[in-house]
Amino acid sequence: MFIEIKANSVVPIYLQLAQQLIEGIARGDLKPGESLPSVRAFAADLGMNMHTVNKAYHYLEEKEFIQIVAKSGVIIQPNGIPKASAKQKQQIADQIRPLLAEGLVLKLSEEEMAEMVHELVRNIKEGEK
Repeated sequence: MFIEIKANSVVPIYLQLAQQLIEGIARGDLKPGESLPSVRAFAADLGMNMHTVNKAYHYLEEKEFIQIVAKSGVIIQPNGIPKASAKQKQQIADQIRPLLAEGLVLKLSEEEMAEMVHELVRNIKEGEK
């Protein structure tokens, strides 16, 4: 899996890393039970600070996408990731809402925004940027 970090992005580096790992899980590139590199090894491979990788891993652990097992390593949730709960759906809706409002202000139609969503989902599944 290829990780691309944009140093000049407004998105923090740990979050860029976490988001790309989430996309890898969504695509099936990272499978349940699969090991991820140690914090130290991943940081060295990516040329970033260990604390950044550690923060990304803890973010993913909070979302229950990975398990961090002391002295054993980091693995993708071994039993798979369950369907979103009502709380998780609401959190995603809360994050999407301001973007939809911005689209409406910019005179994008509901159909245009729906098409954007469909295209983004397709891109994620196919591994495109």
